[in-house]
Amino acid sequence: MMSDGYYSSKKTDDICEDVCGEQATRAALGMSRLRCVLRGLDMKTYLFLFVVVPVGICGMYLHGQKISYFLRPLWESPPKPFHVIPHYYHENVSMETLCKLHGWRIREFPRRVYDAVLFSNEVDILTVRWKELYPYITQFVLLESNSTFTGLPKRLLFKKNRHKFKFVESRLTYGTIGGRFRKGENPFVEEAYQRVALDQLLRIAGIEDDDLLIMSDVDEIPSAHTINLLRWCDDIPPILHLQLRNYLYSFEFFVDNESWRASVHRYQSGNTRYAHYRQTDYLLSDSGWHCSFCFRHISEFIFKMKAYSHYDRVRFSHYLDPTRVQDVICKGADLFDMLPEEYTFKEIIGKMGPIPHSHSAVHLPAYLLNNAEKYKFLLPGNCKRESG
Repeated sequence: MMSDGYYSSKKTDDICEDVCGEQATRAALGMSRLRCVLRGLDMKTYLFLFVVVPVGICGMYLHGQKISYFLRPLWESPPKPFHVIPHYYHENVSMETLCKLHGWRIREFPRRVYDAVLFSNEVDILTVRWKELYPYITQFVLLESNSTFTGLPKRLLFKKNRHKFKFVESRLTYGTIGGRFRKGENPFVEEAYQRVALDQLLRIAGIEDDDLLIMSDVDEIPSAHTINLLRWCDDIPPILHLQLRNYLYSFEFFVDNESWRASVHRYQSGNTRYAHYRQTDYLLSDSGWHCSFCFRHISEFIFKMKAYSHYDRVRFSHYLDPTRVQDVICKGADLFDMLPEEYTFKEIIGKMGPIPHSHSAVHLPAYLLNNAEKYKFLLPGNCKRESG
């Protein structure tokens, strides 16, 4: 109470002295008040401030990406379902009958087929792909850059290993493109830049209207009989996505049947653009294989983790440790320690954890089985990789 009868509500150091029973110099005033506050807190508040809050912050740093993916159904709706076309095939059924089963007519002669890919470092899986498709491809078109999508320098690995692909040399259109090396840029910009260049290379290769064009990554392999069906049948959709069996690391780890980005186009000058996103609602079921991260050497896994468009998933440097990578492969776990990318909680929970081991090597590319010893790392029971 002030002398003239007015009351002051301003706090003074005397209040702290009364509570704490000690004198506080001006220099130690801040610490003195902090001690006063802390002495007035109970044990539950201490636990919350010094245990729960730090653990929560640490958890968000370590697992924030997982939390975001788990909550994905709350903020993102599933895409529109595909119109799935049943796929009929048997080696003893005539092509005319197969076309009729699909609601199509047989042609007098087959269409020409162009297989176009962007190449990074997938020498082994490219061999399996081209051997599978070889009987039905008019021209193999491959573009290679000296830059990864993330702007890292890259050797021209196909050029170095070109001698391994002499079996396609007479039908090969090979091109290279210099990278732009723009650090910090979204990797998908560089990827789009290279896909535009692939459009130009296709024109150089001589593609014409109504030729079939396969658009897919190297590791998205259409089956030979699928391509043969589409080149012989009339009335097929102008654009058709291919449903592929989804595998990870090898054909030992079957994930699902949800790979759909591969597509086949009836080429139209001025309209057809090489892309890797959804371009139609039509999906031909059971049309091949998608073997992601299917490499022979541990070094190839590490290179791709740093090079492809989703490099942001490498959140910690120890993810690239060779011993860890090998352990993850044999467990069928996720290299990036991520939750499944799904749109419902049921699907996310159903796919959590390592992929079950499969012991089936049925309905795989013929060249792979005919050369099983050379490519045993792709077959069940052979998860150990070479260091490379």
